[in-house]
Amino acid sequence: MARKALGKGIHALIPEETPVEEVLNLDLSDIEPNPYEPRESKEDEGLPELVKSIKEKGLIQPLVVRRRQSGFQLICGGRRLRAAKMAGLEKIPAVVKVATDSEVLELAIIENVQREDLDPIEEASAYRNLMRTFGYTQNEVATKVGRDRSTVANMLRLLELPEKIRSYIRSGKLSSGHGRALLAIKGNPARLALAEKIVRRSLTVRDIEKEASKSKGRKARRKDPDILNLEMEISQLLGTRVRITTGKKKGKIEIEFYTRDDFDRILYLLREVTSE
Repeated sequence: MARKALGKGIHALIPEETPVEEVLNLDLSDIEPNPYEPRESKEDEGLPELVKSIKEKGLIQPLVVRRRQSGFQLICGGRRLRAAKMAGLEKIPAVVKVATDSEVLELAIIENVQREDLDPIEEASAYRNLMRTFGYTQNEVATKVGRDRSTVANMLRLLELPEKIRSYIRSGKLSSGHGRALLAIKGNPARLALAEKIVRRSLTVRDIEKEASKSKGRKARRKDPDILNLEMEISQLLGTRVRITTGKKKGKIEIEFYTRDDFDRILYLLREVTSE
């Protein structure tokens, strides 16, 4: 599914009702980095082209910053700021806005996600950062960044993979689809071995799904539609991912939580249900 592109104007980032102070030409030395920058890797193959464009035409789209005691703090436009420094600019246009810490993080993530500037692992880490820092549920994160909850949940699952596999996904040697398929393999040693095989042989996601079936010694059994409906119903009720596993004599319900506050929220909801 194609991502919704960010508009060209600054209003695409800042809704009209959001307080904006003014647009200024700021000294680059007065702008400190965004502490919530979601991009983990600062390497960018397209940066030289942006530097060249800035040298020839200047910076067309201003940065977004907020005031701090010692100057200004970047909200959006880290890539443009780096390119401006490389281009030798001394001043740069910036929109100064009023923003809380959570709004700074949200805007930085939204800008990068919608511009497709984040690799899948950076995107997943950004979602987890929102949840851990501000106690958001998966549903709330999905609403903030304009994604389906299932998309957010699938991205977060990538963080369960070993670091070596995550590095392959960051570098583009593996896709997020490969990563999700590897999660079906039991045990990290087997996942790592298969990941190396994917890189060596350029295997497809479908190839990995076949390997996952073989590793189980049988074709994966389809989950009962009634169980799937129950999982969805409970997930919507609790605002988090729920898995139901059934056996011949017993079963298991797994409820995910990401912070202590998230755990307390889920516990409160469960107590409310049982008290009715």
